Amino acid sequence: MTETSQYAIPDRVESPVRPAAPATGLGRWLLKHRVQPVVGPESGETHAVPQSWWKVMCLTGVDYFSTLSYLPAIAALAAGAVSPLATLLIVALTLLGMLPMYRRVAKESPHGQGSVAMLENLLPFWRGKLFVLVLLGFVATSWIITITLSSADATVHLLENPLAPGFLHGHEVAVTVVLLLVLGGVFLLGFSEAVGVAIPLVAVFLLLNAVVVAAGVVQVLSEPVVLDRWVDALTASGGFTGAVGPAVLAFPLLVLGLSGFETGVSMMPLVASKGRTEQERLADRVRNTRKLLTTAALIMSVYLIATSFVTTVLIPAEEFRPGGEANGRALAYLAHELLGEGVGTAYDISSILILWFAGASAMAGLINIVPRYLPSYGMAPDWSRAVRPVVIVYTVICVLVTIVFNADVNAQAGAYATGILAMMVSASVAVAISAVRRRQRKAAAAFTVLTLILVYALVENVIEKPDGLTISLFFILGIIAISLVSRVTRTTELRVEHIEFDETARRFVSATLAHDGAVTLIANRRQAGDAAEYAEKEAEQRGTNPVPGTADVLFLEIDVVDPSDFSEVLQVRGVEVDGHRILRADSPAAPNAIAAILLALRDCTGVRPHCHFAWSEGNPLGHLFRYLLLGRGDTAPVVREIIRASEPDPDRRPGIHVGG
Repeated sequence: MTETSQYAIPDRVESPVRPAAPATGLGRWLLKHRVQPVVGPESGETHAVPQSWWKVMCLTGVDYFSTLSYLPAIAALAAGAVSPLATLLIVALTLLGMLPMYRRVAKESPHGQGSVAMLENLLPFWRGKLFVLVLLGFVATSWIITITLSSADATVHLLENPLAPGFLHGHEVAVTVVLLLVLGGVFLLGFSEAVGVAIPLVAVFLLLNAVVVAAGVVQVLSEPVVLDRWVDALTASGGFTGAVGPAVLAFPLLVLGLSGFETGVSMMPLVASKGRTEQERLADRVRNTRKLLTTAALIMSVYLIATSFVTTVLIPAEEFRPGGEANGRALAYLAHELLGEGVGTAYDISSILILWFAGASAMAGLINIVPRYLPSYGMAPDWSRAVRPVVIVYTVICVLVTIVFNADVNAQAGAYATGILAMMVSASVAVAISAVRRRQRKAAAAFTVLTLILVYALVENVIEKPDGLTISLFFILGIIAISLVSRVTRTTELRVEHIEFDETARRFVSATLAHDGAVTLIANRRQAGDAAEYAEKEAEQRGTNPVPGTADVLFLEIDVVDPSDFSEVLQVRGVEVDGHRILRADSPAAPNAIAAILLALRDCTGVRPHCHFAWSEGNPLGHLFRYLLLGRGDTAPVVREIIRASEPDPDRRPGIHVGG
């Protein structure tokens, strides 16, 4: 006889109420791929076919590398002749700060949640949840605006090309919306399709940039006068001391070129890995992600220095100003000037495509991180774990944002910068705290300095473009409001993934069934937990509730551990106190746990259990708020309502009895 067959119930029982399978083909297609919550290294979390690290790098690179389309022009406009020096500061920050920081994030948060997961446990209970919601608000700001701004920028590049059809001018919003809808359509097909699109886009774009840089270097060597002119401009700025000032002032504007790091770690679940065990595969995934981050940083650093140099030296300063032909498109300007209209148009097309698809890495990041939190907190419907429905939701939001901002790149730039920099600051704070806790003094000092640099960039950006913070606050408030409404509407769900009964609990249930063929329980909120408490409680319930005189009773106790959590595995333990037998479990909410246990006992034993309660003292409205915030209240009515919502047949519902 197996261990399970010795007792009336097994050691593991799936949730008594399972989500109904979609009835239509469309429903099955929409819910096919789901993002799973991370509960450990062995959790199922892959909602797409894992890809080689270099392929995933291309998906992150459509955002990271696409900044070459506009970053050299921003640097030249902000810093003038010293823009190569400002770019060197960004490269130093990339290789000495951001890369070590995100390599550490990849190791300490290997499931794609990034710095949010590292900071999640800093604050307990509801404060921690609200903290995460604020961080997710900045994440949403950053990546939603990345999608809309990149598509709007692609539209600008499209319409500035001399071969663009004239009828498109004046219809920037419509063109951008079409680009967004096509991008969403690619993700509805699947992640593999998105990666397949990203690889050639990145390869062609980097190749064309290399061609333009090479042509620029040849031009500088063939016309030394342009180099002399640049050196004179550099000298006129006041030497080294005069050059440092503009470089430092331009620095916050160029930090935006580092946005690919956060999306890189967010897509860790998509990185293929090898190993015989889950732990080995997890370690290999971390190694592969570090290869991704390092390779992308090295490629970008080389391109940043090279492109900044040739554009600053070869393009007249007036062309970088608003209205100039190189404003926002320095390399495209050089491509047309040095290589002719054919190559220039090819560069324009490549820029348009990679800027349009730059939103793909942001979309992938949103899909990988947000559904790992909100549904687990009960702050979003369970269907929001499914990839395709959330792609549709994000696409609709992006279309609305584009319409609100009239597809204006400059109007969205502040929110983009605020979101990106806030994410970077959160990552630097997370790794600094990690280093302090591990007593790694040098690392802690280095990451603290990095945090101060990023905070400086964030503050400068907020001062320069305060509307970015305002837009971010709207996203944060929207997420918090939707989350709280969802939490309230999901109060009558069972909230359990499955229930585990230890051997003592299973023996108690089997013994009570053998005694009288019934399962009779008394709900108790433990105080002293001694024999006198249980004897008094049993006598009280037998006197006020219809407990049969010969009934064998079990006590049922739920200890509320963290009411801000929403669901978890229920572990039911059997405990005996001076002959009184108790089934005891920890849960975020007592009524939901009691209802789940009663339904599980019914399903496993075939007997309709009866549970007896005492009335709670106090105002019913106060009990409601205590239940929502603290997981306790007037338990009996809530248990009855949860069971009613879960079981449509009244004759099959466990009995709930209240007396006193």
